[in-house]
Amino acid sequence: MGEQVIYPSNGGSSEGYLATPASGSGPGVIVIQEWWGLVPHITALADRFAAEGFVALAPDLYRGTQTSEPDEAGKLLMGLAMDRAAEDIAGAAEYLAGAGSVTGGIGAVGFCMGGSLALWSATLSEKIVATAGFYPAVPWERMSPQWSNYAGKHAIIHCDGEAANPGSTGIKTAVQAIEEAGGEVTVYDYPGTHHAFFNDDRPEVYNQDAAASAWARTLELLRTRLG
Repeated sequence: MGEQVIYPSNGGSSEGYLATPASGSGPGVIVIQEWWGLVPHITALADRFAAEGFVALAPDLYRGTQTSEPDEAGKLLMGLAMDRAAEDIAGAAEYLAGAGSVTGGIGAVGFCMGGSLALWSATLSEKIVATAGFYPAVPWERMSPQWSNYAGKHAIIHCDGEAANPGSTGIKTAVQAIEEAGGEVTVYDYPGTHHAFFNDDRPEVYNQDAAASAWARTLELLRTRLG
């Protein structure tokens, strides 16, 4: 079990859920929410990362608001100030970098909305060196990422069988930009899956086999790149 923490963020403060491994230390991972908010599925994922030896911090980008209704989630996403989200994520990286429990590098993993934010995060903080974006769905125009900051960094993108597929404009743009910046990116395709196939709280879209493969590949990235 983790705990709620408050951490500095560009002169202000942000909140999040922090999970620490039983060993007390490990590489850092920022876990970025879907459009539902910091719901139990995301805090449970932070706990899963902690069980695998990582210090995991999940920022609360909606400041305590959660929903299970798609219409409300859409409104929350549209109302999310990307500059503030950037501060929350970059602040999370600074917090982990300064935590005595974090040994090794820092990565970011996100889902749907958070998948785009996770890929973006490596352009926001020099401390974030590896990212995993699960079916990234937010147009890059909302973020205007400085892709050149990906030089020497590594990313993986997990695609679904719907809108966030390898041929989609957003994913092709990210892949090209990361490679042109001198970063490395690997795209994994999961044909026949639905969007959010990793979310085991949503049985209507969850795909156990695809989720297991994506989890293993994500852990491999983080262990290889973060130490």
